[in-house]
Amino acid sequence: MTQTPSPEAIAALLPEVAELIVSALNLEVAPAEIEADAPLFGDGLGLDSIDVLEIALVISKRYGFQLRSDNDDNVRIFSSLRALATHIAGQRSK
Repeated sequence: MTQTPSPEAIAALLPEVAELIVSALNLEVAPAEIEADAPLFGDGLGLDSIDVLEIALVISKRYGFQLRSDNDDNVRIFSSLRALATHIAGQRSK
């Protein structure tokens, strides 16, 4: 059920996903401060594997699809806010 999302759909989803990340992880950063193309791990937002599990759970509840831990694309999917929003836009059922 993967769709190719439009750039507009991705852009519209960026603030929503940023808010989801901030609220799920109780981050002390404003969602608007998360750069769309900055890394979510390491020097970027500084997330770790436990954070990814939290985000995956929230995304599955909010958007109606599972992010599986054995997916070979996880590194790409969680590489940036834009990559995550692009994946959600192409997969979501709600």
